[in-house]
Amino acid sequence: MTKKELSQEITDLSSIQTSRKMILALQHILAMFGATVLVPMITGLNPAVALFSAGAGTLMFHLITKGKVPVFLGSSFAFIPVILAVKAEFGSLEYVQGGIMVAGLLYVVLAACVKIFGIDTVKSFFPPIVTGPMIVVIGLNLSPVAISMASSNWLLASIVLASVLVVSLYTKGFLKLLPILIGVSVGYVAAIILGEIQLADLGAALGGASWVAIPAFTMPKFDIAAIVMIAPIVLVVFMEHIGDITTNGAVVGKDFFKDPGLHRTLLGDGIATMLAGFVGGPANTTYGENTGVLAVTKVYDPSILRTAAIVTVILSFIGKFAILLQSIPVAVMGGISIVLFGMIASIGMRTIVEAKIDFANSRNLLIAALILVIGIGTAMATDDAGNAIGGIPIRENIELAGLSLAAIVGILANKLLPER
Repeated sequence: MTKKELSQEITDLSSIQTSRKMILALQHILAMFGATVLVPMITGLNPAVALFSAGAGTLMFHLITKGKVPVFLGSSFAFIPVILAVKAEFGSLEYVQGGIMVAGLLYVVLAACVKIFGIDTVKSFFPPIVTGPMIVVIGLNLSPVAISMASSNWLLASIVLASVLVVSLYTKGFLKLLPILIGVSVGYVAAIILGEIQLADLGAALGGASWVAIPAFTMPKFDIAAIVMIAPIVLVVFMEHIGDITTNGAVVGKDFFKDPGLHRTLLGDGIATMLAGFVGGPANTTYGENTGVLAVTKVYDPSILRTAAIVTVILSFIGKFAILLQSIPVAVMGGISIVLFGMIASIGMRTIVEAKIDFANSRNLLIAALILVIGIGTAMATDDAGNAIGGIPIRENIELAGLSLAAIVGILANKLLPER
């Protein structure tokens, strides 16, 4: 073989490897895409900014974790209730951004605590009897939002719901990881057929949009009330993070708690969330969907996740793509949300069952009861005028209530109530 032929063969091999890596990266983008854009579409945040913060946050996570953990960060569902509450109270998403930034800072504090005191000491504040009911509260608090969205067109929402159920129950392999994306796609086509989307109007909007557009970044504003409402959610998603990193390590066959260390993965998640809050995106979290892709493909190369992150950032700058996202009908999102929010509550119950919590023990009953009643009751209780009541007043018309209050009460009850 001549030197020229050898050089050409190396070039061809490199091209094949690059193409293969891009295909694998696209699979990760498909897996995370539906859920990542769903959160901003429910809360009113900008989907293009959410994509940017997910991609950029993932790259920062890999930098902090020495590029060793094959993880993708996407929009966190746990923050939806408090984002909606702050948005309703302040009439502005800039205060949501400030709260999310402080939540990211709390992640950094937790990372420092894990480094200093050890993981077992920190985890003792978040046992399943606390985290399980908290997750249930997240799902149940969001259920009125799902019903409200779906009620705008029950037929369309039902079509989406049926599509998600069919994909989740009857497909195998990679398709089984894409119920949200497939459900939205089927719903979009159905919306066109039902006249919910006017192709002429959509064509005009796409024609008027440029191919390249900078996402609508906004600057955060800080208010102690908004911060108190949002930041404590970190106490809930902390255990979710541990679970995701544990699962990811089990799939890959490595102990990421030791190398690069849980403190680094928490720090990466926290910095990514602070970035998201700064630019106007939802809080980030590690995505189980992408761990599922790792399990299916058996390819664990972290550089593929970084490639997916770079492509996601590029997508956020495509103006026509942003217009297409914004044209998705509310009822389509409602159909998806019915399944997702119900699954969140179900995961909370699964957490309790898998931990074999003994509810014959009065202590466990009391802790769960406090979290469920405070978390749901204070989030939904109103007076005759429709004003929220039942929480701890922070200032006029603003209270610490719902999941944030339930998380604090649950953690304190777990530590203060005697074991026997």
